[in-house]
Amino acid sequence: MILKGTVFSNILQMETGISIVTPHIILPQKYNVVYLLHGIGGNHEKWVNHSMLPFYAKNGNTIFIMPEVARSFYTDMKYGFSYFTYITEELPQICKSIFQISAKREDTAIAGVSMGGYGALKAAFSKPEQYGKCAAFSSGCLFLKKALEEQKKYGLNEEFVKRYGKQLYVDFQAILGEDLQWKPEHELLELAKICKNKKQTPKIYMACGTEDSFYNENTFFYKKLNELSFDVTYEYWQGNHDFLFFDKALKRAMECFL
Repeated sequence: MILKGTVFSNILQMETGISIVTPHIILPQKYNVVYLLHGIGGNHEKWVNHSMLPFYAKNGNTIFIMPEVARSFYTDMKYGFSYFTYITEELPQICKSIFQISAKREDTAIAGVSMGGYGALKAAFSKPEQYGKCAAFSSGCLFLKKALEEQKKYGLNEEFVKRYGKQLYVDFQAILGEDLQWKPEHELLELAKICKNKKQTPKIYMACGTEDSFYNENTFFYKKLNELSFDVTYEYWQGNHDFLFFDKALKRAMECFL
């Protein structure tokens, strides 16, 4: 079953888009759940329209919830909406009240691509008591502090605009403020270090294409998580930053992880 529509969020104080994919079979027990996040420039329909997710999910035991967060990087923005609170607090409550979704952390995963990979990792490290698993595909902003220092140093130079476009600089001003102030709650490795001191930690699956511009970052981030002794799996193969790769990564994650 594929459901597409809107839901009213009290946190956001507006209606916001949502897509849901369920198995084709009715189970006697509660379903597992994966909150599946879109990348920058995408929306809640992206995974349904550009991947084989409905086919992969039809005979399983998992409901996939796909919210919409614009270009917010799944943060509580300084000038904008509290998308992180919506995704991690309000959205699960809404979905559990409607669907037969398990509340157990071992049955709950969060996953995403590019910007959504950053969002998934941020959520999993921030709330390990809530998410037992996290899958991140071709994730961006894995080392945010370094990226912000480069942005502040070079601003909207030709190389930055060519790679990311003009809008991304404005996005980060809306998220962090005009001065692009770095905070540890936005830095994944800082969150991972705090997470390691908690009672529970999420299992992590990462994937990135070898031709992806984020490949070196993802490889280095995997090594850092290994040094912190996380239960992390990293797979890579020939591929770019596109849904040909993302679809295969989702399938691999579902086969061996989700």
